[in-house]
Amino acid sequence: MTRRSPAPTITPPVPPGAGASGAAGRAGRWVAGLTAGLLVAGALGGCGGRATTHHKPGTSHQEASGPAGTLLAAQDGQGHRLRQVGADGAPEVQLSVRPDTEDGWNLQLTVRNFRFTPDSTGGGAVLGGGHAHLLLDGRKLARLYGPWHHLSAAQVPAGGHTLTVRLYADDHTAWAVAGKPVESSTTLTATGAGAGHGHAPAPGGGPSTPAGPRTTPVDRTVTVAVRDGKVEPPPGRTELERGRRVALTVTSDTADTLHVHGYDKELALPAGRPATLVLTVDRAGLFEVETHDTGLVLTQLLVR
Repeated sequence: MTRRSPAPTITPPVPPGAGASGAAGRAGRWVAGLTAGLLVAGALGGCGGRATTHHKPGTSHQEASGPAGTLLAAQDGQGHRLRQVGADGAPEVQLSVRPDTEDGWNLQLTVRNFRFTPDSTGGGAVLGGGHAHLLLDGRKLARLYGPWHHLSAAQVPAGGHTLTVRLYADDHTAWAVAGKPVESSTTLTATGAGAGHGHAPAPGGGPSTPAGPRTTPVDRTVTVAVRDGKVEPPPGRTELERGRRVALTVTSDTADTLHVHGYDKELALPAGRPATLVLTVDRAGLFEVETHDTGLVLTQLLVR
């Protein structure tokens, strides 16, 4: 039988003539240096590589999320603090709205000194990067990760409204200039069912008659209910062919937001009332449909 030698013990070097107390002190400093090195390495490699800064206990993530701009005490009305930057080179956004030929409106965000960074949402604030929020009369409808968004007529009650897009950093603070959020607003008038579509004048120049409710044809309907943190029926896969239209109807017992990954489509879910998102699946893959606040997977769209 071969006897193995015990593993060597690493002992910090002690200069000749040093006493026991000197050796102990130097050993303590050696261990402390090693610990500090490990902490630095952990900080550099943590959080999945996101550009974020770990915050002190008792402070929020927003208060320690990067040196860009100046974090103000003022908020945007949605609970997000303002991150102020100088006017020179500051992010800018312009909103334009066009009626859709089938349902609702198509929204376009034209930005300057800004880029959409969906892959780093939740990380540190980097000047010129982030996402946008879409608000109807000051109420958030969706988070936007790109320059285009479809607003369904079902999301807009009849009457006149103010539609606003506001730019946010990755850490969810609102970009601001001179103490005001960077945003763009426009007025929107909805006529109820079929909103977003104009009506031609009646023959003979008389008053026009509003069109009846319009229905958008779909190839598949998925109906889901969320009660007490549970999804009914249990989440499964919904298989679809490319180019098909699917209607996602969700009734949640608490207010939440529906999010379709991969398509970056969102829909506000009012408490206790069904809401429907109609989506054309124009790309192949497996896409999860989930709720934002509760983080529940509702279904998976398998598009072939």
